[in-house]
Amino acid sequence: MTQPATTPSRAVHDPTFANRMRLVAAQLLCGVGIASGVAVGGVLAEKLSGVMGVAGFAQTASIVGAGLMAIPLARLAVRHGRRWSLTLGFTTAAVGAVLILIAAATDQFWLYLVAMVLFGSGTATNLQSRYAAMEFSRPGAEARSMSIVLWATTVGSIAGPNLSAPGAAVGTAFGLMPLSGPYLFSLVGFVLAAVVTLGIRPLAGHRPGNDPAPADAPSVGALSALHLALRAPQAVFAIACIVAGQMMMTAVMVMTPVSMNNDGMSLEIVGIVISVHIVGMYAASPVFGWLTDKTSPQTVAWLGAALFVCSFALGAWDGASGHSAMPRLMVALLLLGLGWSACLIGGSAMLVESVPAHIRVPLQGGVDASMNFGAAALGALAGPVLALGGFFAVNVMAAVVLAALVGAGIRAAVRRSAGAAGTIEAAAARED
Repeated sequence: MTQPATTPSRAVHDPTFANRMRLVAAQLLCGVGIASGVAVGGVLAEKLSGVMGVAGFAQTASIVGAGLMAIPLARLAVRHGRRWSLTLGFTTAAVGAVLILIAAATDQFWLYLVAMVLFGSGTATNLQSRYAAMEFSRPGAEARSMSIVLWATTVGSIAGPNLSAPGAAVGTAFGLMPLSGPYLFSLVGFVLAAVVTLGIRPLAGHRPGNDPAPADAPSVGALSALHLALRAPQAVFAIACIVAGQMMMTAVMVMTPVSMNNDGMSLEIVGIVISVHIVGMYAASPVFGWLTDKTSPQTVAWLGAALFVCSFALGAWDGASGHSAMPRLMVALLLLGLGWSACLIGGSAMLVESVPAHIRVPLQGGVDASMNFGAAALGALAGPVLALGGFFAVNVMAAVVLAALVGAGIRAAVRRSAGAAGTIEAAAARED
């Protein structure tokens, strides 16, 4: 019997639809919270420490915090559902914002770094939301649901940096250091995001991971899930897309403003190039989500790899030319963002379909932790590489990581078989 079309009135009362809308709203608010703070984080770090050149410590502390929070939040999702894991994640980020305000008021750099670690929980929760969106989607539209939630970040990421001046004014009005004022917007954004996700309605019979776990399935932690997933080439390709994509994007993106500044480009031009990059990261995500559902996650992941190739070729060309050209860098950074988006969406969807349900959520936490720690490591390495070989060397370094991703994809294509997930499930059943 043909099912009646979903009407707007029915959609409003559909708990899965309502949950997806809450995720979109929370993602928008979280995007504002993260971007408001990150825009001034480096400058505030130098102000509190009194040392030039420590601006990168703030971003590194936030990325490390995101990695540290990913696994506990996934474990909480398994035990109590996405509602509580997302709410706790945003609440932790809000606590970080409060401690940043205290650190600025008391001129304590060490407290600021600790607070930035907690602040990184916003990024970890932001990433976990993409999997929650897939779980609350209708069959056949999982990737589109994930991509729409990611797309909502675009609004927050663009609006956040523009709140720096109003935030400084508000901070001054409250007697705070002007540079800490934008973190008031971060605090409000995270608190509202936590309130929104607290309204997520648990569904009857629903558990994170979409499908019920076998009755005799043992509890699996993140490290065990990663160990099991590495036995299946398809899961390895998915993990490589997510982790390597984040590493490559972070390393090149972080070094681009430094390279442009070394070539004498103004901060206004740097801002335009980075804004174009952010648009590439999020604005096209619904297109990649639609392509994933219509074709396959593998197709979109390979598209992402191709976009990375084009980005690194342009970046290396710019580095080898001896002088940066804004149009060339703008296209390179746009392609960098698009490649990241395609690999994240394709890889995340591939990860979900390539492993059994009962190891899905702990594996997601382990992969998200890996992507953040990997990005922090390659981002730190990118500085010395830039100093030694310029922007050309940074893009070559990223291309080496891309070669590993492509190798994993070729291996998965050669050895792909319908029994891959079953093999992981059988291995998981033997682990305790």
